[in-house]
Amino acid sequence: MNYPLAGRTALVTGVSRPKGIGYAVALRLAQAGASVMVHHYAPHDAEQPWGGADVEAVRAGIRSALIDGAHVADFHADLADASAAAPLIEQAAAVTGRLDILVCNHARSGDDGSLLKATAEQLDAHWAVNARASFLLTKRFAELFAWDGTEENTARVIWFTSGQLFGPMRAEMAYAASKAALAGATQTAAAELLGRGVLLNTVNPGPTNTGYLDPETTDRPEVLGELRAAMPLKRFGAPDDVARLIAWLVGPEGRWVVGEVMSSDGGFRLGL
Repeated sequence: MNYPLAGRTALVTGVSRPKGIGYAVALRLAQAGASVMVHHYAPHDAEQPWGGADVEAVRAGIRSALIDGAHVADFHADLADASAAAPLIEQAAAVTGRLDILVCNHARSGDDGSLLKATAEQLDAHWAVNARASFLLTKRFAELFAWDGTEENTARVIWFTSGQLFGPMRAEMAYAASKAALAGATQTAAAELLGRGVLLNTVNPGPTNTGYLDPETTDRPEVLGELRAAMPLKRFGAPDDVARLIAWLVGPEGRWVVGEVMSSDGGFRLGL
């Protein structure tokens, strides 16, 4: 079988629920042969209406997908703490002695509102987790990566943005602003990292149902019907939809793609 990521090590952040995008990405990378390190912060998930974490199920699922010789480990860290990013990168790299792939899937969700109701605390909290932590993780990742100068051995970083690129995200001012920062900084960061052999791209997964788009657990019932009607392919995205794109970007087939903000949204942005 073909294992394009064999011998490489990936860190995927925000992996604590089997229904989440992070888990789908971690599973895809494990199936491609990578050693997979995952980060989680279960207290955040426990606050969400779509359900708390099941870290043990995550561990078991990734472990079952590993090829011989690959490793899995998981780390708990609150990325709202600015001092947590660098140690997380260092701990993940120490498992196999290398770190080739960083997928910044973590995000703060909830406790948001419109611009007219936003508080400084809300804005700062989303910025700290969604934007600042991604910047700090990427910084330490690039500092530790030792490039041999070959195209085949470039490192990869994936950031996540959101739908604020294509239209308003009502009542999500803090979240939209923090995610917009990542999209807006993509080319600047990618240009700085390219000379170190680190290829950075940003992905917009569109409306992906990780539980928050189920009628019984959604936190936005007032827009659920509108969102569904705007999906040209008549369904919301599944976590594995965007995971397939990310697995391609971080694998050998994606080695010529850098500095892009890409959407994997089933045409949602075209149906708005």
